[in-house]
Amino acid sequence: MYYSIDDIRIEDVPTPRIRSDEILVEMKACGICGSDFMEWYLKGRAPLVLGHEPAGIIVKAGEKVKNFKIGDRVFVHHHVACLTCHYCLQGAYTMCENFSKTNINPGGFAEYFRVPAPNLQIDTLTIPDHLSFEEATLIEPTACCIRALNKCNVKPGDTVVIIGEGPSGIIHTMLSRNLGASQVIVSGLHRYRLEVAKRVGADLTIDPRGEDFMEGVKEATGGRGADIVIATAPNIEALSAGMKVCRRGGTVCVFAPTPPSKSMRIRPHRLFFSEINVIPSYSTSHIETRMALSLISSGRIEVKEIITHRFPLNRINDAFKTAAKRKECLKVVVLNE
Repeated sequence: MYYSIDDIRIEDVPTPRIRSDEILVEMKACGICGSDFMEWYLKGRAPLVLGHEPAGIIVKAGEKVKNFKIGDRVFVHHHVACLTCHYCLQGAYTMCENFSKTNINPGGFAEYFRVPAPNLQIDTLTIPDHLSFEEATLIEPTACCIRALNKCNVKPGDTVVIIGEGPSGIIHTMLSRNLGASQVIVSGLHRYRLEVAKRVGADLTIDPRGEDFMEGVKEATGGRGADIVIATAPNIEALSAGMKVCRRGGTVCVFAPTPPSKSMRIRPHRLFFSEINVIPSYSTSHIETRMALSLISSGRIEVKEIITHRFPLNRINDAFKTAAKRKECLKVVVLNE
């Protein structure tokens, strides 16, 4: 139960009761996401159970449930759209009013969670036998990255710059390679993570504390700048740097949210004459989760490279401290064994 980033408690609560069209899942693995550390985003809703990257086993199923049964291994997306409103008909599923109202109960960091009917019908996926629960926790973050790159229209031959070398930055690196990017450049502050980025497909890594980020990108692109820039770090500095290294007519993706009190100045004059596109990408939908499962299941995306630490549920405080503070760390997964 999350009360604040420094106050996460283990509490006993009743096992959720399901309706006739719902299922109860025993959580087996759930990843910690960077958004789980955004106090400005969470404090108004605390106390609450976090965890939105869960995988587990169905232990109860209502009598009206079809296509799923007790014992099935599943990934469950915590938000789903209605598929019928104006936003959904435009393909803007994450803007659907129903999207944020459909939540698993109480959350992924629990021994058991209830899956409401909309989530079950629209975005609960069966995990293949050869895929571990740990790997399945990467479906949601991979899907978020797929959606962002699709919105940015990454094409074969593009130079993609990724600012931020956390799990999302590493996934973007692997996906950019799969999409045919001829050059992938990753900027970050941790040597260990930059080495992982290099191992999974980055052509060039830059630590801006000791290297000139702008000059590095210019040199790698013949002075032109990047075709696509993905700002995965949740701060204004990352977005500002992304705008500076983007080529004329290129695209900057706002992949991570910043606190609502933060703002930056953009000159419309430069936007007009450079035709730089600024494209935000929030969350993901039932379309990309299926793509993510296929890529992970087939081995095209090696998510094992990202999982560095595992903790049992009763040590979730240690899990959060490791994810927040340890430098030689990428994805931390919480297990219910």
